[in-house]
Amino acid sequence: MSLRVSILTREYPPYIYGGAGVHVGQLVPQLQKLCDLVDVQCMGEPREGAVAHAEDYPPGANPALRVLGADVSMAAAVPEVDVIHAHTWYAQFAGIIAGRLLDVPTVVTAHSLEPDRPWKAEQLGGGYRVSSWIEKTAYEQADAVIAVSEAMIANIQAAYPGVERGRIHVVKNGIDPEEFKPDHATDVVDSLGIDRGRPVVVFVGRITRQKGLIHLVRAARALDPETQLVLLAGAPDTPEIAAEFTEAFGELEKARPGTVTWVQEMLPRESVRQVLTHATVFACPSIYEPLGIVNLEAMACETAVVASAVGGIPEVVVDGTTGLLVAYDPDKADDAAYIADFERKFADSINALTRDPDRSRAMGLAGRQRCIDEFSWAAIAAQTVAVYEKAIAAYKAR
Repeated sequence: MSLRVSILTREYPPYIYGGAGVHVGQLVPQLQKLCDLVDVQCMGEPREGAVAHAEDYPPGANPALRVLGADVSMAAAVPEVDVIHAHTWYAQFAGIIAGRLLDVPTVVTAHSLEPDRPWKAEQLGGGYRVSSWIEKTAYEQADAVIAVSEAMIANIQAAYPGVERGRIHVVKNGIDPEEFKPDHATDVVDSLGIDRGRPVVVFVGRITRQKGLIHLVRAARALDPETQLVLLAGAPDTPEIAAEFTEAFGELEKARPGTVTWVQEMLPRESVRQVLTHATVFACPSIYEPLGIVNLEAMACETAVVASAVGGIPEVVVDGTTGLLVAYDPDKADDAAYIADFERKFADSINALTRDPDRSRAMGLAGRQRCIDEFSWAAIAAQTVAVYEKAIAAYKAR
């Protein structure tokens, strides 16, 4: 069948900062092989391959309201298509109103859920209530909801009981194993002062409550003395989170002089790939993660992973085969003793792999093979098109 789709997203390459942006950036080229038209509407600076809408109206308003201003502009720019696919709450308002305007079905992807991220209130203030309302409305009115992991199904229905199971389809995130693959060059790691003769633990991600970076910094005190910790971490959600992390990192530097490195600027993806390749362990201490593309990126570079067993992470990291998982109960986030025990176990799991390089290497090899076998973007695009076709058929049958 002829198929024309409009992709609505806040992030689009080269300006991306999170997993949703990576997802859309990888998905679109594959969809272009399967669809007659793939229109892309995004937010921010003008860029090739998409129509960009500035988040500048109303001037000086809460950021959530400025997103709505961009949403209206985005909805007005959607051309004649057969289906609209909106990613994250930032673009879901545009997706719903554009679908109404053009009389076509709307699909939304659940990269994360606002009710599961209450710390966003620190970042958005009253805008968090606005973003939560937008997401709830979008999920309840969407013709199809894509979950990026099996674990997300229960989360979606718990947050939004009005979303029937039949409207939810699982299409996991993926990885391009030709973009993320082992890079044994040393120019980047050498420039960062990494000692390639000692174990290296790497974290990649934003400084946000969700990523649990503060837990890794605390756990690092219990790492073996020769182990190095490299944090590719920037874009703190709020000044308060930035201050909290800066203080914790400063204390860690004093406790472990010469073994910790914090890279605050966002490195090019090819540089990240080289750092991941030279890591003994990739650490993912997230307290909330619908799937976790960053774990796939590390695995594709043949790096073993130590991660918290939350959300969709266990669907990516096979405990004992491609890495080690550490149990984490979000309901005990305020239990200081429980959190201290989690951080100790996280450190123990890292030490177990840095002390056994053969085991770590075997896990890395298994991880890359899993990426190739289970998470190709071509397969994900085909599954996404199948969801579009079901949504269109259901819409026409009303």
